[in-house]
Amino acid sequence: MSVEESSRSGVYETPRQDIVLGTRGSELALAQTRMVKEALARTRPSLKIATKIIRTTGDHDLRAGRKGIFTAELERALMEKRIDFAVHSAKDLPSELEGALTITAVLPRGAVEDLLLRKSAARKPVATIATGSVRRQRQARWSNPAARVVGLRGNVPTRLRKFIESDWDAIILARAGLERLGFMPPEFEFQGQKLFAEILPQENFVSAGGQGVIALQTRAADLVACEIVSSIDDRETHLCLRAEREFLRLLEGDCDLPVGVHARFMNGEMELHAQVFGDAPAPKMASGRGNDPEELAGEVFRKLEHEQK
Repeated sequence: MSVEESSRSGVYETPRQDIVLGTRGSELALAQTRMVKEALARTRPSLKIATKIIRTTGDHDLRAGRKGIFTAELERALMEKRIDFAVHSAKDLPSELEGALTITAVLPRGAVEDLLLRKSAARKPVATIATGSVRRQRQARWSNPAARVVGLRGNVPTRLRKFIESDWDAIILARAGLERLGFMPPEFEFQGQKLFAEILPQENFVSAGGQGVIALQTRAADLVACEIVSSIDDRETHLCLRAEREFLRLLEGDCDLPVGVHARFMNGEMELHAQVFGDAPAPKMASGRGNDPEELAGEVFRKLEHEQK
């Protein structure tokens, strides 16, 4: 249905020439918002986009273990029609959404890897590693049992500042977030301190579901906003995200659990790799290949269930 047709059907009285975007106010969120606006400017050059910054629970309360701490307020603004679509880091979204809301589009995926940052180019044994993610904490302990792993909270600049002011040997951060803020590996400078980045192998450090993906969420019934936003959807990234999110839904896991899951296309077929930590130090691993995202997620989930029996 076109914008004009949706208007005549009674969804909206007139086609919209502008749209309201909702986003968090962190440096990374605003950088990602600029990417979205640039993409929309290419497909809808006459569209006027207003930006509404919304503070989320996670911006002022960094306690772990709760779903949606970076997304709930944005979703509420959508439901209350204060914004027309929301920009999210896909990994922050709960695996099950409010029924009236939908992920309408995603941008092409950025880098999925995690980086180990050091203050020296010398790759000496790491005694202390800081990271906020429970997934990364479990991966770090498994890969380097001798290291002490400590917690680290805050946005990317805050984490970098804490690192250079500490005696920690290394921290782990997502490559995509650093690159979107202009911090490019293998080395960069932050507040006068040179930092050196090592890309962690995906074999051991499987990324979080949705890592590196910018997701655009709308009200499912808002046909005008859905049509506008879907003009910038990257199909392959969206299919991969569907597989990752379905696996997390089956596992009842989100970004606050020690789970890695990553989908990609290889030779025209989707591959899905999953890594789940339980009581044992070592994770359970499973992989699969297929064409249907939800079916593939179910297949990999069943493999893990069988392995645990």
